[in-house]
Amino acid sequence: MSNKLFGTDGVRGIAGKYPLSADFAYNLACVLSKKVCLNKKKVVIGKDTRNSGDMLESALSTGFLNNGVDVLSLGVVPTPLITSMIGSLDADMALMITASHNPYYDNGIKLIDRDGYKFPDDFYTEIEALIEQKQVFSETTSFGRLFRNKEIVEDYIAKARDIAPNYKALQGLRVVIDCANGAYSYILPQTFKDLGAGVITINNQPDGFNINKNCGSQHTEHLSQTVIGAHAHFGIATDGDGDRIILVDDKGQIVDGDQLLCFLAQYLKKHNLLESNGVISTEWSNLGLGAYLQQHGFSHYQSKVGERYVIDLMKEKSVCLGGESVGHIVLSRYAKSGDALVTSIILALAYLEEQKQLSEIFPIFQPYPCLIENIRFSSKEAMSDSVEHEDVKQALAMAKQDLGSQSTVIARKSGTEPVIKLRIEGKDADLVQKNMQKLRDLISSYQK
Repeated sequence: MSNKLFGTDGVRGIAGKYPLSADFAYNLACVLSKKVCLNKKKVVIGKDTRNSGDMLESALSTGFLNNGVDVLSLGVVPTPLITSMIGSLDADMALMITASHNPYYDNGIKLIDRDGYKFPDDFYTEIEALIEQKQVFSETTSFGRLFRNKEIVEDYIAKARDIAPNYKALQGLRVVIDCANGAYSYILPQTFKDLGAGVITINNQPDGFNINKNCGSQHTEHLSQTVIGAHAHFGIATDGDGDRIILVDDKGQIVDGDQLLCFLAQYLKKHNLLESNGVISTEWSNLGLGAYLQQHGFSHYQSKVGERYVIDLMKEKSVCLGGESVGHIVLSRYAKSGDALVTSIILALAYLEEQKQLSEIFPIFQPYPCLIENIRFSSKEAMSDSVEHEDVKQALAMAKQDLGSQSTVIARKSGTEPVIKLRIEGKDADLVQKNMQKLRDLISSYQK
């Protein structure tokens, strides 16, 4: 069954409008109180820097408190802090209020279980059904209590510092960090400073409205210019909630998540830290990644698109490294989810060992020709229907046949917005271009 509200990364939309309204948040908390918060009767809530975060946190908290569930508010924190630290907080689950890399007027709610992982699809199906039935549970004579924890940030920083061999392990490194005016605005630069790095921080003054605005993982122009101007070794950009990282080399060129996976796999293998000698990517990763890994003796597996599916396959294959080309990198020896801080520290340690400029290291593999188009629709329903038409299905199959076995043809429904993400990849650039134009025009003809 397809979930209407919960996509690959929680529920997301325009803040203040259904389903990111106060009423929905309250009802969600009421349902979760009866379905999940049954043991400890305690929930953890964090948020990024959006101006709508307080409204949603207040509504969620009221729903939990009215149902006798204690609420531990962490304030503004990155998602990976919650996934990493929830095990020490004695709670039934956590919620992170964030729309990740989206602009400030969007928001979302991620649900995280007591072990730091996202829930399976059938769980969301059940929750959606209960919310649609308006099964709101608020009859109680015993209300929950609200607590706050400000020390958790320093605990998280200390845990991240322990990854490095000593507190000056990054001495001599000059790095630019773009915090996206988000949840890492203090944590990421402070940790690098603690480890001895020279840090130039940009976009670390959140005001509730500037999160991801012309900055962060989606907009690296300012980062690239700053790296070049400061003669830095490299630059790091994260997103609003800190679960993805984009790397920029010394010449200001972007290094995507596929290339970063290769680099980290080599480093971990060198130090006998790569479990099962394996790497997980997604079907959205460039075919050149899998070809390179297999040629160099790594085991390579592909999951569906979405960090949740990457982590599930990592568990299944007993692999400790996985990720997506968009920058979700999961290092399960050190973190439960994509974690820009953890990934940045490992990356920095690996870079210092290489004693080469990043522009001399990357690209590690030659990507196959690939084109990606985002086709936007007026609604999720129109988006979903567009690729169910028989002529679209036939055109997708014909494009795959035309491009041959070493190709990828994907028309993916976005889990967070009314967008079809069309990806065409193959060895012949001209064929890729021809098929992209044909499929883009056909799918776009169903826009409403």
